[in-house]
Amino acid sequence: MKTLDVITIGRSSVDLYGAQVGGRLEDMGSFQKYVGGSPTNMATGTARLGLKSALITRVGDEHMGRFIREELAREGVDVRGVRTDPERLTALVLLGIRDDKSFPLIFYRENCADMALDEGDIDESFIAEARAVVATGTHLSHPRTEAAVLKALRLARRHGAQTALDIDYRPNLWGLAGHGAGESRFIASAAVTEKLQTTLPLFDLIVGTEEEFHIAGGTTDTIAALRVVRSLTPATLVCKRGPMGAAAFTGAIPDSLDEGESGPGFPIEVFNVLGAGDGFMSGLLKGWLDGEAWPVALKYANACGAFAVSRHGCTPAYPSWDELRFFLSRGVQVPALRKDAALEQVHWSTNRHGAFPDMRVFAFDHRMQMEAMPGATPDRIGAFKLLCLQAAIRVADGRPGHGILCDSRLGRQALYAAAGTGLWIGRPVEWPGSRPLTLEPEIGPDFGGLSEWPLTQVVKVLCFYHPDDSAAMKAEQEAVVLRLYHAARRNRLEMLLEIIPSKVGPVTDDTSAQVIQRFYDLGVFPDWWKLEPFATAGAWQNACTAITRNDPHVRGVVVLGLDAPEAELADALALAAAQPLVKGFAVGRTIFAEAARGWLAGTLDDAGAVALMAANYARLCAIWEDARARGRETA
Repeated sequence: MKTLDVITIGRSSVDLYGAQVGGRLEDMGSFQKYVGGSPTNMATGTARLGLKSALITRVGDEHMGRFIREELAREGVDVRGVRTDPERLTALVLLGIRDDKSFPLIFYRENCADMALDEGDIDESFIAEARAVVATGTHLSHPRTEAAVLKALRLARRHGAQTALDIDYRPNLWGLAGHGAGESRFIASAAVTEKLQTTLPLFDLIVGTEEEFHIAGGTTDTIAALRVVRSLTPATLVCKRGPMGAAAFTGAIPDSLDEGESGPGFPIEVFNVLGAGDGFMSGLLKGWLDGEAWPVALKYANACGAFAVSRHGCTPAYPSWDELRFFLSRGVQVPALRKDAALEQVHWSTNRHGAFPDMRVFAFDHRMQMEAMPGATPDRIGAFKLLCLQAAIRVADGRPGHGILCDSRLGRQALYAAAGTGLWIGRPVEWPGSRPLTLEPEIGPDFGGLSEWPLTQVVKVLCFYHPDDSAAMKAEQEAVVLRLYHAARRNRLEMLLEIIPSKVGPVTDDTSAQVIQRFYDLGVFPDWWKLEPFATAGAWQNACTAITRNDPHVRGVVVLGLDAPEAELADALALAAAQPLVKGFAVGRTIFAEAARGWLAGTLDDAGAVALMAANYARLCAIWEDARARGRETA
């Protein structure tokens, strides 16, 4: 039985992508980090489209190699074929967007890990799992990597898999151009042509630009080049034509590219041409492996290429299957796709990493409440928050579905220590108790402090907002939340919005739903909502309906505790658990208050504080799990 749809094989790198646009690479001051390399991009692109994809490559035994492996796993790519090379570094690429036609890039690939791939890295049983194996031209440029690719192709054929080639011609990776010529896409070479032509008969599908077919066919006459390739293989040939789309040829090559099968193109603004071919190939593979007719497969491919040229980066630009279907059904509304708010919301919300069906969050981001306790000083509070983290880790015990809320002003060391523990991490930005909402000084007047945050941390903001607030109060608070939301998205950070209207005015079953709708009307789409424990099922139904009506892809809701006694909180969680959108709780003082008072007063030692908090947290987790189980039975 085939358990994989596609295995790609070849290059993997870390792309360091210039964040500034419109200047020389020399003038760029900061970079975004993404996975890169054509096969790696395609593995991710196809996974986003719902295919079961895998990658065969090598990475270094260092931070960048681990990043590639972890990022692929987060994207849903099978990484069993990703070998760790103990001697070589992971390849790096520096890239920039000069304008819509030029893209300076420098390959750092001297003796890199992925070019050490050899036949021993190709496992027959792994290849046998795949419906298709996809190779790219770069790994035919060296005898060792060529041998690995050829072995994979032979095994694919033996086990009934289809094979595809993305010619992916980069002259300087074949040793034909200098280090500064990474942008070059064509240099004629009889040696490269001869090498490619020896492998063309091994493929069922061959894809390339006109220039790439020129190198494969040995002539700069595109039709003549395609006919040379056709003389060597019966494969379907797909010739990419840039803004003119692409043409597929399943038989004899006609006199014009216009006579090939084609799919619709999309009139969009070109922002960045890097990675467009890998996006195109991802969409094409989706259609091909789903058995679609070539015009449909090319429609997918053209759309995925359009996304790639419209956004920053390569892999991050590629769409999810939900996003692609949304785009194809709705069409182009804003030619600069990255500026289409509705499309970007679908892109963001359907490509987030990780799944969180359950959320058991120990919240110790409290500042004002801890500062008011006898014996509290900033250093003592910081030390206590490290104990809170220990309790959270003890209860989680490496299992998913646990998390923390921790601030960086008093809990900085705990926040640092939490990185890499597997815990979900939320980090507050509001100044405690502020109304109108103001933020912690670290965020900065321009909100630029978020640029220092790790991508794994979630921006949490509490806003005391009520529908009966004055117009001036509403406007001031809304402006802060809206700006924070956009700053979080700009910095690739998820956001949790907490609202507690009952603290500032009377509430009905519809109050929180009104607040939720107001923020959506402003264009704020939080990844998470944190809501107070409502007293009625109607209030929960109204709130959850307001959320799903506006954002069907929302992560979910967590319930806050408000320092409620455990028994009271258990009743509240039981009511909330009936709503599928409620994923769990984010509770603090119910868990830590007694331990904090004892530890700060000197009547409870470290071990005792950790044990007490762990017991409270574990008991609350059990209460939630029981409530959720009963809620599912009721549903």
